[in-house]
Amino acid sequence: MKELKYLNKYLLKYKWHLLLGTLFVIISNVFQIIPGIIVRHSIDLVVDNIRIYQAFQGTPQQQDYFKVFAFGILIYAGLILLMALLRGLFLYFVRQTLIVMSRLIEFDLKNEIFEHYQTLPLSFYRRNNTGDLMNRIAEDVGRVRMYLGPSIMYGLTLFTLFLILIPMMFQINAELTWYALSPLPFLSISIFLVNNKVEKRSEQIQKSQSRLSTFVQEAFSGIRVLKSFNREKQSLSKFELETDIYRKQSLKLTKVQSLFFPLIMALIGISTILTVYAGSMQVIKGNLTFGNIAEFIIYVNLLTWPVASLGWTSSLVQRAEASQKRINEFLKIQTNIVSEQHLERELKGKVEFKNVSFTYPDTGIKALKNISFTIRPGESLAIIGTTGSGKSTVSSLVSRMYDVREGEILIDDTPIAYYDLHSLRTQIGYVPQDVFLFSDTIYNNIGFGIKDPEEHKVIQAAKDADVYENIVGFPNGFSTRVGERGITLSGGQKQRVSIARAIVREPKILMLDDALSAVDTKTENNILNSLKRIMQGRTTIIISHRVSSAKLANKIVVLVDGNVVEEGTHDALLARDGMYKDLYEKQMQLDEAEAKD
Repeated sequence: MKELKYLNKYLLKYKWHLLLGTLFVIISNVFQIIPGIIVRHSIDLVVDNIRIYQAFQGTPQQQDYFKVFAFGILIYAGLILLMALLRGLFLYFVRQTLIVMSRLIEFDLKNEIFEHYQTLPLSFYRRNNTGDLMNRIAEDVGRVRMYLGPSIMYGLTLFTLFLILIPMMFQINAELTWYALSPLPFLSISIFLVNNKVEKRSEQIQKSQSRLSTFVQEAFSGIRVLKSFNREKQSLSKFELETDIYRKQSLKLTKVQSLFFPLIMALIGISTILTVYAGSMQVIKGNLTFGNIAEFIIYVNLLTWPVASLGWTSSLVQRAEASQKRINEFLKIQTNIVSEQHLERELKGKVEFKNVSFTYPDTGIKALKNISFTIRPGESLAIIGTTGSGKSTVSSLVSRMYDVREGEILIDDTPIAYYDLHSLRTQIGYVPQDVFLFSDTIYNNIGFGIKDPEEHKVIQAAKDADVYENIVGFPNGFSTRVGERGITLSGGQKQRVSIARAIVREPKILMLDDALSAVDTKTENNILNSLKRIMQGRTTIIISHRVSSAKLANKIVVLVDGNVVEEGTHDALLARDGMYKDLYEKQMQLDEAEAKD
């Protein structure tokens, strides 16, 4: 139960649900015990009066006596029916308190986990696959709910029933009570052992399901690649292999679960036989009545299911404990990207790197090596380099997706770690290299970074990103829903929507991470012309491998393997016989070749 202690704060939060649920459990147990007493009295009534009824045989008094006798039985039957209805009512109240409590805690726990997920750094997501993250918030939380709901409910039912019923049974006849209860511990142990096997095999199924979820998600996300390389059959074969493993494990689980009900019925039968045998002996001795035997059989049946559920609930607790342990593992992970002084203020836009070196914590790759540069407010800097040179790392550090361990980054002459994360990122517009659009309307995708986006701002951002004409050309315009990850849009359209999403926030610092890599030369020129106006008055970092984008910047930095090899203006770098000039000439030749085609 060590791991499940984490849930105590929720049990305290919903203590009134728990207390009322316990009260309703006690009342419902009372209403299911009373019929046993009524049955005893009704059988004893029949046994005690049947001879008197037979003695009046052939006389008019027999019919009168039968009416009185039948009326008494009818009253007992009505009371049993009333008790059943009242028990049903309070069982409804039990579920409306305890099961509702488990659903409320499930809701809170899922929200807590999801909120915590969003605070964790990018390195966490690079270490863990999406399928596993989804299973922890879905499957694992579902198992925890079974502990908080059914497990607590059945546990309280058994505990309160034992407290009320066992003393009553011993008071009636201790020897018969021992006979009646003797098979029940074996029942509970048997169910516990069966459920242990169920638990182990369920764990294997969950792992298989996690692998299956990850595989399916990757297949659907990369459906274009699958179709392009004609790998549908191979993908299907791999899927069939995974589902076959899942099928075999599910069948093994079914075989074990098939023992459950036969085991219960067998032990119930043994308990009933022992009760009838021992009870009959006590009746012969004159210590008990026939009504007592019937009463005890009812009590044994009342105890059987709660005792059987003890093994089941023990298994539920074990499974919940294992799941909560997995959840706690993630909840204990704390982000190291925190604000040191929670500084909230409007940025002017000065960005300064001082001897910054950075190594990715999850891969150990050294992306930046002792780089330094300064961007004054309203100025722009282009970072040019080949793939793997460390360009995108700069944008990740400015937006504090990662923290530096060597060197220092200053925003407005203040260490970046001093700023409140929310305040800092709100004033940064970022266009990622790997464009991601949500499965929503184009309007909502552009206005994603604003709480209540104004229509004229969204439209203007679309125009500035040169995507407005494309959008209004769709049948539903800005209300057009894009598919998952924006699959219904072309690469260039997705990239331009992403640019619109960044600039609609009117950020103080704008970062374009290879934002024009998926557009043609004409569209690039249109966007660059718009960017000239957009960049005025705001600090802009243009990360690109294309020299055409870099020409807009006041200063250009050329990176090679994380080192700054050249720095200066476009004209100054062209005047040198260096890497920038070489890149420029090659790309000019490519552009000319494309123009001829």
